[in-house]
Amino acid sequence: MVLFSKKIKPPLQAAWKAFQYGSWVLSATLLFGGSAQAQLGAAPLVVEVEANRGQAQTMINVINTTDTPLRARIYTEPFTYERDSGFQTLSSSPNYLGSYLQFSPQELTVPPGVSRRVRMRALLAPSLPDGEYRAVVFTETLNEDWNGSGKKLGITARVGTTVYVRKGDISPNLTVNSASFNLKENQLQLLVQNTGDASVRSSVNWELKQGETVIKSGELPASTIIAQSDRNLILNNFQAGTSSLSPGNYQLIGELTWGEDNSNKVPFSVNLTIPEN
Repeated sequence: MVLFSKKIKPPLQAAWKAFQYGSWVLSATLLFGGSAQAQLGAAPLVVEVEANRGQAQTMINVINTTDTPLRARIYTEPFTYERDSGFQTLSSSPNYLGSYLQFSPQELTVPPGVSRRVRMRALLAPSLPDGEYRAVVFTETLNEDWNGSGKKLGITARVGTTVYVRKGDISPNLTVNSASFNLKENQLQLLVQNTGDASVRSSVNWELKQGETVIKSGELPASTIIAQSDRNLILNNFQAGTSSLSPGNYQLIGELTWGEDNSNKVPFSVNLTIPEN
């Protein structure tokens, strides 16, 4: 069952998507290293809901940015965010939500320049302990063109929405463990640990100081730190051709923020030493 349809005029697609969803269309190229051009969008890219008596409902929007109809299917996989490599799908996970998710519809045709809503419903088994259950919900194009040899033609694109359903009274607990500078990649990194039982999207405001002098400063948009895990957040990529930080002692200070209106705040101050080559 299609729940919602909205026509998008091609010249206004980018502005409409940014306004309507506060998000962007991601192709297989951007999310998962494929070769498909952006032709299929999904929004929002992150869904967080609380289960009430073991049930939760939400929506995702499937967007066709091309000038031809697209057929698509919806399916799930377990995932995590690794410390250094970021988003990764998994073969299995004790927190996998996919077995408890229902979609209406699970396959659909999206006309050109149109956004359609798909209902998601989570039905958690009563025996499940309190905690967070998560899955990445992929929307993938279905190609129906075949050549004379019976081989499928066209490029398959997929986009993902990460879905978190929380059962019971759970919360994140963030601490900053350390800071480091990746000389090879020219990246300033902050290792953040989440010892809580709920994943969280946290922003970072930071300053890198040497003595009383501010060397660099910036703001990192919200990044996901999975429950009972840690992650190196890349605070700053120094421009290509510029020199890395000079050897010496530095102090990285700032604040982690998350939640509604960034009402949760954790200040931090960690030392950073860059040795002589």
